[in-house]
Amino acid sequence: MVAPVNRYSATATKYNSEAQTTSALKGRQATVRDQIVFEQPLNERIRTFLRLEFLFEQCRAFTFRDSVWDSRASMNALFDLSNAFSRADIKTELLKELERQTNFLEKLAENPKVDRTVLDQLLSEMDVLIDRLHSLPVQSLDIRSNEFLNSVKQRSAISGGCCDFDLPSYHFWLSQPTERRAADMSRWLEPFEPIRESVNILLRLIRESGHTSDEVAESGFFQKNLDQTSICQLIRVTVASSYPYFAEISGSKHRFTVRFLRHGGAERPTQAEENVPFKLTCCML
Repeated sequence: MVAPVNRYSATATKYNSEAQTTSALKGRQATVRDQIVFEQPLNERIRTFLRLEFLFEQCRAFTFRDSVWDSRASMNALFDLSNAFSRADIKTELLKELERQTNFLEKLAENPKVDRTVLDQLLSEMDVLIDRLHSLPVQSLDIRSNEFLNSVKQRSAISGGCCDFDLPSYHFWLSQPTERRAADMSRWLEPFEPIRESVNILLRLIRESGHTSDEVAESGFFQKNLDQTSICQLIRVTVASSYPYFAEISGSKHRFTVRFLRHGGAERPTQAEENVPFKLTCCML
């Protein structure tokens, strides 16, 4: 059951270094210094990628911590990943998006203002990911072949079903040293690694493609029509964390709206009555 400890160390180092380079690109309500970023995908493919990013971040956040509860949370994220792949052909969607963006980037090579060294490195990285995805067996993402994981997953569907007396094997595993639990989780997550890297690079490119402008939501409301000559995939709204509002974004390929609402606790949120300045980014890669 237990993978070598040196694999744990290498994986932990890799995840920790990636955390430093991707923290500014998180796709949910991410606090960045004194600002909060809200995102809204405008198509189902990007919606799926954002959910996968969330699950991979959740796995990374809990896998290398000491607490038994952290290990349980990491295990639940692994089950969510497995469920996501049982409902959709994510591998095909990733390949389509990688190939689409590769074609777009190759056209940039004709632009003399583009750094060819950086572009060639990026294209090479994407080519490697495409090859890895093509050779990735879909069955390797199905944890049902692992009797231990499958037994825990089945019981986790029941409220309180993973108590110590219900799953003594799980209780035993949770009693192992942190390094051993983390090594096992790293090994179980390893088949998903090409998926995670592909999602990260795609969302990074999409986010960095956006043009940012300063806008004002009058009385907490903002609406804008989208340029039909370009396909907007993601809307990002950045607002100062000092404002007592959260951004509710809705939209389609034609237009989108942003409403700033005051968190009401147990009560229904109410729309802001004052004008709210914010930064808008429409990502159109």
